[in-house]
Amino acid sequence: MEQSSVSENYLSHIHSPEDLKALPKDAMFAVAKEIREALINVVPKTGGHLASNLGVVELTMAIHRVFSVPHDHVIFDVGHQSYVHKMLTGRYPHMHTLRQPGGLSGFTKRSESEYDCFGAGHSSTSLSAALGFAISDRLAGSDAYTVAVVGDGAYTGGMIHEALNNCRKDLNLIIIMNENEMSISKNIGRFATGLSKIRTKSGYFKTKKATGKILRRIPLIGKTIYRVVLGTKKTLKNALYGSNYFESMGLTYLGPIDGNDLDSVENLLQEAKKLNESVVVHLKTKKGKGFEPAETEPDFYHGLAPLGTQKSKTQTFSQAMGEFLAKQAEKDEKICAITAAMGDGTGLNAFRAQFPDRFFDVGIAEEHAVTFAAGLCANGMKPVVAVYSTFLQRAYDSIVHDVALQNLPVVLCVDRAGLNGGDGATHHGIFDVSFLSHIPNINIYTPVTIGGVEASMEEALRSSKPCAIRYPNGTESEEILKTFYADDIYEKPSFRCDFGAEDRPQIVMITHGRIVGEVLKAKRVLQEKGLFVGVVLLEVLKPYESLADALLPRFSHDPKLLFIEEEIRSGGMGVNLSDHLMRKGALCKSEFCILATDDSFVDHRTENQTIYEAAGVSAEDMVKAALSLADR
Repeated sequence: MEQSSVSENYLSHIHSPEDLKALPKDAMFAVAKEIREALINVVPKTGGHLASNLGVVELTMAIHRVFSVPHDHVIFDVGHQSYVHKMLTGRYPHMHTLRQPGGLSGFTKRSESEYDCFGAGHSSTSLSAALGFAISDRLAGSDAYTVAVVGDGAYTGGMIHEALNNCRKDLNLIIIMNENEMSISKNIGRFATGLSKIRTKSGYFKTKKATGKILRRIPLIGKTIYRVVLGTKKTLKNALYGSNYFESMGLTYLGPIDGNDLDSVENLLQEAKKLNESVVVHLKTKKGKGFEPAETEPDFYHGLAPLGTQKSKTQTFSQAMGEFLAKQAEKDEKICAITAAMGDGTGLNAFRAQFPDRFFDVGIAEEHAVTFAAGLCANGMKPVVAVYSTFLQRAYDSIVHDVALQNLPVVLCVDRAGLNGGDGATHHGIFDVSFLSHIPNINIYTPVTIGGVEASMEEALRSSKPCAIRYPNGTESEEILKTFYADDIYEKPSFRCDFGAEDRPQIVMITHGRIVGEVLKAKRVLQEKGLFVGVVLLEVLKPYESLADALLPRFSHDPKLLFIEEEIRSGGMGVNLSDHLMRKGALCKSEFCILATDDSFVDHRTENQTIYEAAGVSAEDMVKAALSLADR
């Protein structure tokens, strides 16, 4: 890519891909430099994914120069590497709002822009969606192209391979494999590199097509000769450097080439486009390109917290779980740990270092992780699967069919449970209570302190049933410790009260998880208004029946009950526990109310609005609900 001798601010004048196309070729180096400067300036302030976006600058520019978006469709896998795409599609002036309340999403989002044709947030979904776009365009007679940008890590997810299995040759589908860490294709070496250089030249494709046409036009024997030549060429190529996975699937494969060389990427995409068929384009990009710290430590700069966020020296729930599990594994050689490409995030570093033979990272494959755990368990091991709540959704059938139905004591450590503001709707952990509650045989623990995590883990590892231990992101709260755990005694998980057994509060607020901090705020306001309020903090949810039995003595004076949770209302703690209490006659005289995230993905937040306010479960919402309940 030639450098422009003129220094000017191009980026602020790019409002659509057409503006990028209108710029001279020699301005592209300056544009790429401006994009990287903008990323380095913005992302550390807002938080988000830096290294991956620095790596796809030229790739994204090439896509928007070669294709006509939004007529053509561009789908980014996960969507965390779409910041450059946002800048080039009219959103550059709003980049300072990235991941902020009321601002731009950290992923692609259909409601945000016509250039985001498909929303994302989880890995390995892009190719299935792209196939849907490409086939629907073919059925509609459209000449639109669909481009799927897929990182090599996404190929550890099964959905990509399921989609590849259904890819047809006769589609305007370009699958860009963006390799920035590990190699997937066999043919990466001097011969393959040399071949890719030949393939990137337009003359290669013109000659190939022309030769094919000439041979096929020879009367009587032309088509036969063409098939023989084609077969001989393929056999020779395979013998020299082997076929690869994509070609074995019947897809045309081009590359690999340097994905940070704009000219090469543009040329290859132009040639792929001319083939009018499904093509895999293999690019090799450098994570963190153009920013030395990110190039040196791409993992560290993969996802950044917003500037000013204090890195806590206190142990996080994830770290506590991992370290405690490692201690238990010292005593029990049957304990093993499984993660779906989130070993660092789920706190399993200590376990991996001590017990590499009993640590398994299965890649972005949550469904496989859970069934793999079921197999280990069925053969006498004690598997613990550490997974974010939002990703556990992908393993629902495995939990039902392979774990619960066979009553196998697999332990699920459900990290990032509850509302998680930064990444938005795709990453909230608000559904696991609901979908786990209706599965038979499972116990659900919901600790909100480090000691609670350890007590729950100890209980789960002794259990003969499947167990889920859900805990929030971050560290424990001093206020929660002081209010409910002043004795520092952790016995069998059940519940904690901030009122005595002989007290008779008018309203009892029943809750679980991190939101108890917000509940305590509401309690203070209500007490200032003259109401006697008590709080019950649940440490375990399921089995609900035994929990209801344990709570009954506390409700003998028939207080009004307010069930509060940050999870989805339908099928949640409030619905289930109130039902069990009613079956036991405990709510015949009492009145109650459920306050929860109600049929919402909690997507839209206005500026300065907290995540609890956006979900309708803030302290203020609790006060209103309690006052309304008291007036009944």
